[in-house]
Amino acid sequence: MNHVAPVEISYDNMRFLITHNPTNDTMHKFTEDLPYNDGAPPPDEIVDNWLDLLKNKFREEPGSCVAVHCVAGLGRAPVLVALALIECGMKNEDAVHFIRQKRRGAFNTKQLLFLEHYRPKMRARSRSRFRDSTVHCCIQ
Repeated sequence: MNHVAPVEISYDNMRFLITHNPTNDTMHKFTEDLPYNDGAPPPDEIVDNWLDLLKNKFREEPGSCVAVHCVAGLGRAPVLVALALIECGMKNEDAVHFIRQKRRGAFNTKQLLFLEHYRPKMRARSRSRFRDSTVHCCIQ
């Protein structure tokens, strides 16, 4: 199977590495596992766990890079990164375009529809929880 090269997506002090499935040699570098069905949008529980993971990671290590993988690195991983960008205030369609600039072919129709209708969960909370004085946007 041909795999596309990993790409880094950086935005507002957040860094993500979108990659395809890790190998046994690299699996130890991945600490969390948030599986959901291939080709589908993530369930609410996965979204909540993802945002909590990012909140903790970027609070503990501002500017660090979070690696996100799926089988080909074109669907589920880019969707999770798009959610982080949207939570930081990027418009939904801009998040898709921003990722597609580096990851051609990212997102299928179901995932695009999900992202189009996604409403940030963090915006409903106070902005002070969302932003931090040392990190521009770290999904707090």
